[in-house]
Amino acid sequence: MCGRYAFFSPAEAVRRTFALDEVPELEPRYNIAPTQDVPAVRAGEEGRRALALLHWGLVPKWAKEKAIGNRMINARAETLAEKPSFRDAFRKRRCLVVTDGWYEWQVAPGGKQPWFIRMKDRRPFAFAGLWERWKDPADGATLESCTIVTTDASASIRKIHDRMPCVLPEAEWDRWLDTAYADTEQLSLLLQPYDPKALDFWPVSRLVNAPRNQGAKLIEQDRSIAS
Repeated sequence: MCGRYAFFSPAEAVRRTFALDEVPELEPRYNIAPTQDVPAVRAGEEGRRALALLHWGLVPKWAKEKAIGNRMINARAETLAEKPSFRDAFRKRRCLVVTDGWYEWQVAPGGKQPWFIRMKDRRPFAFAGLWERWKDPADGATLESCTIVTTDASASIRKIHDRMPCVLPEAEWDRWLDTAYADTEQLSLLLQPYDPKALDFWPVSRLVNAPRNQGAKLIEQDRSIAS
């Protein structure tokens, strides 16, 4: 599962990493929670990549109300092609959810212990995501929403949690974003546990448990916890 993450890289770093024409200066956020708007990259005009802010919690086209998205913040890689909520988006509307790292909670004797997980090179990276466009039947308002795809955790992360978001290698971003590419069997092969040698992780303060808490202090290592 991925239920909380962080995004704090400056706009220029995001623009370079994701080969975007332009990126607005977004506020650093160290405790992103479901139902909030999150930055994602998707295919834009003439195949160029474009950044969008999407509601986190995918609302399928057929949904009667927005609240269904609260239960769809994650989509299991193993069943994307089967689930009615995700299969159409899997074929046609894929995105890269931009991030600097995510939190997982480890079951511990004193209660669940949060950990922060990020790239060793400290660059922003991408979760595999799906997006959808929904029209509210009540007032006709349009909502664009997304979900983060998850898979089995890699060996080093498994001691913290048995699932992890699908981190997509940069070499596969074009294929994932290509709206004309709909071979779901081949796309599913991209959704593997990420190379644990590329990841760094450490225990952090339980302040992250409350979404209202923000700031760089949330990703600082809690040295009172053995890692």
